[in-house]
Amino acid sequence: MAQDYNQTLNLPQTEFPMRGNLPKREPDMLNAWEEADLYQKLMEKNEGKPLFILHDGPPYANGNIHMGTALNKVLKDFIIKYKNMNGFKAPYVPGWDTHGLPIELKALKKDGVDPASISKVELRKICKEFATSFIGSMTNQFKRLGVIGDFENPYMTLRPEFEAKQIEVFGAMAKRDFIYKGLKPVYWCPECNTALAEAEIEYANDPCHSIYVKFRVTDDKGFFSNMGVDPKDVFFVIWTTTTWTLPGNVAICLGPEYEYTLVKANGEYYVMAKELVAPTMEAAKITDYETEGSFLGKELEYMKVAHPFMNRESLVIYGDHVTLESGTGCVHTAPGHGVEDFEVCKNYPEIPIIVPVDSVGKLTEEAGEFAGLTTDEANKAIAIKLEEIGALFALQKIIHQYPHCWRCKQPVLFRATEQWFCSVDGFKDEAIQAIHDVKWIPEWGEGRIEGMVRDRSDWCISRQRSWGVPIPIVYCKDCGKMIVNDETIKAISDLFRKEGADAWFEKEASEFIPDSVKCECGCGEFIKETDIMDVWFDSGVSHAAVLAERDDLQWPADLYLEGADQYRGWFQSSLLTSVAWKGTAPYKAVCTHGWVVDGEGRKMSKSLGNGIEADEIIQQYGADILRLWVASSDYHADIRISKEILKQLSDTYRKIRNTAKYIIGNLFDFDPDTDMVALDQLEELDKLAMTRLNTLIEKVNAGYEALDFHVVYHAIYNFCVVDMSNFYLDIIKDRLYCEAPAGALRRSAQTAMYLILNTLTKILAPILAYTSDEIWKAMPHSKEDDAENVLFNQMSKPFALSVDQAFMDKWNRIYAVCGDVQKALEEKRSEKLIGKSLDAKVTLYCDGELFTFLSGVKGELKTIFICSQVEVLNGTGEFSGETEGLSITVTKAEGEKCERCWVYDDSVGKDAEHPTLCARCAGVMKN
Repeated sequence: MAQDYNQTLNLPQTEFPMRGNLPKREPDMLNAWEEADLYQKLMEKNEGKPLFILHDGPPYANGNIHMGTALNKVLKDFIIKYKNMNGFKAPYVPGWDTHGLPIELKALKKDGVDPASISKVELRKICKEFATSFIGSMTNQFKRLGVIGDFENPYMTLRPEFEAKQIEVFGAMAKRDFIYKGLKPVYWCPECNTALAEAEIEYANDPCHSIYVKFRVTDDKGFFSNMGVDPKDVFFVIWTTTTWTLPGNVAICLGPEYEYTLVKANGEYYVMAKELVAPTMEAAKITDYETEGSFLGKELEYMKVAHPFMNRESLVIYGDHVTLESGTGCVHTAPGHGVEDFEVCKNYPEIPIIVPVDSVGKLTEEAGEFAGLTTDEANKAIAIKLEEIGALFALQKIIHQYPHCWRCKQPVLFRATEQWFCSVDGFKDEAIQAIHDVKWIPEWGEGRIEGMVRDRSDWCISRQRSWGVPIPIVYCKDCGKMIVNDETIKAISDLFRKEGADAWFEKEASEFIPDSVKCECGCGEFIKETDIMDVWFDSGVSHAAVLAERDDLQWPADLYLEGADQYRGWFQSSLLTSVAWKGTAPYKAVCTHGWVVDGEGRKMSKSLGNGIEADEIIQQYGADILRLWVASSDYHADIRISKEILKQLSDTYRKIRNTAKYIIGNLFDFDPDTDMVALDQLEELDKLAMTRLNTLIEKVNAGYEALDFHVVYHAIYNFCVVDMSNFYLDIIKDRLYCEAPAGALRRSAQTAMYLILNTLTKILAPILAYTSDEIWKAMPHSKEDDAENVLFNQMSKPFALSVDQAFMDKWNRIYAVCGDVQKALEEKRSEKLIGKSLDAKVTLYCDGELFTFLSGVKGELKTIFICSQVEVLNGTGEFSGETEGLSITVTKAEGEKCERCWVYDDSVGKDAEHPTLCARCAGVMKN
């Protein structure tokens, strides 16, 4: 009808914008943003406004982004854009975590380098080049998502200024006596009586016994009881090839996403991974068994079991290192004897680190009755003990690859040795109080992190690697006393700020430690610490190294937003360093999101073939569809994604886009500065549309403020489909197409449409980055708008409309009646009585007050129902709807059909000049 309208009124034809095809159009728009320096312009626009700081948790710079990273960055972008459009200057400084073992190993593997063949300085150069190579590609991927920020000047944990500040924070913590030396498991050769580096290990075949051991459940958290199983009859079955480590067992570790079951046999129930039931029962030579129940490993977390022969309990935990390659899926965990065990147990502060083996490989008093035995002797003695007490489930002789010392060729063991620790107990009460001062989103996050901090042990912050920030400690060359004070910390920090942390490995201590520094023994010569800091310490001080250092930011942050795993990670390391440094949290609020899973709720993995890459979605659908997926999700829980979900979102996107496209097409001759109708002069239907817009504004602003983006999404969708497409925009077509172009009736509708589109585009801007920009550039603007980019404008506030409750009651009743009429029309359409609704005459039958009401608004109902005639009569009609006391009859419209407006009217043919038009259209054409 738009084309008919233009032709009839001799108006110019315009090419409608918004052609779709997002995957091809978005890159061009991104290039335009880059050329225009969009982010910096936005910061300049908002200069002088209150700051809002969302501090970016740094992703690891060692690969392409995945769906979880994309989810995280898009959520942050929603917030940054909304805040910048709602009265704040909200800079966004992206960051990268660039140190640590994963990068070191990948860098060496990529270059094929033997770390023993190069110096630490050379190794660090290789690692730096590897890490920085990914920052560029990841930056481009983030930008392609529609994310804006200061990507030209991000923060990186490897930059000299960052490393220097990290040293200062370490020094401040040491000054408060929060830093000390403790234990950590490393390769240890009892024959050579020394710790070994990974390069000093070689693997050889070693015959041994693999042993299956039963741990009886003592606390099932009600889980097995709810299955109707007595927990005293339930045993976790572990498997190990190092029987001598059992005295050090403090936990049983499960794979969080693996499927576990109860195996019933011999009057007992055994917990094991479903996939490993058959080989385990075969090892035990048990053929008569059955399985009951199915549950994920993470559902059993925090259960407790009795150690078979030590007087203590072990905790059931989960970790990603668990595999289903062998054993039972229930991994014997002794953190004093293994790196993976130690690392996973760091996530559970309540677990103690027990090391019942001395430096020459003999069990200590902590091993109880097995004290004094060598590890070989203990293997046999412990197996016999287990059989005696009925805890031995199975025993098999195998040959496996085992680490041996490269010098003496003897088997080595894992044994905890001294490491650097942060004494959390020294400021735990301060940390818990700081937690209470933070807003946690969702609220349960407060209890979760408080429990972790309250129960945690001290934090091991040292690593025996080369790629990282050195622990800034020197030792007296004569007496070995460690030296750390204001002078040494300042000297090292100044050195790093000037030359970077590589200088620690390039220079002797005498080259940067001031001559005034002396040991208590009088010695002035020092040896440097060789350990580096845990990467969680690196990222954990980013609040100090970034927020407190950059002029465009401020400390503390208003918000941290990361995955829920960061309660154990970055949220906690940031909290601890901040409290130890400044006595308070580094953030005012913390928000978490869940994990991305497939359409059936399963973890995405290569083996299952159910993964979807962010780039794959962008190439097929466009970044705005991915962003819409983020907005549509209740992201605090796990978030599902699949091709079917994306297709549904594409349909949703199309409806939102088409709403905007339709409005733009009908504003081609509208100038907001000259054609706007005052709000109090709008037609009632237009006022009603504006009240619906006000409701949308309030819902959306509340959703954005609460970080509930799915509330924003649903409000926008319902507004576009229910309030606009299915009601208002459909009804006003007659006014838009058939009234005089500059007439009051048409300008009233265009005014409402313009204000709706202007507001809707701003509301969409944080979510649909590309589409909102496209709409903004295609639509008309008033002189009050910044037409260059929608982000340069402020979010709309509710409009001041002169409507009262009587007005709303009236239109709510009309809306309800309209719903009944539409059903009656559809019924007649299916019976082929009518085609379009304009082919119909609608008769409303009612009595009493309803008759009076409908009679009073009869003149408006023809337009609302989009039919040709309406009658209101007493009596009973054919169709009854939801409105009490109302029935409806639909018949063929009376009169002739107007060629221009398609309304049936008795006046058609009565105007000689326009014989095919109704009186209304004939009058418009004459003017």
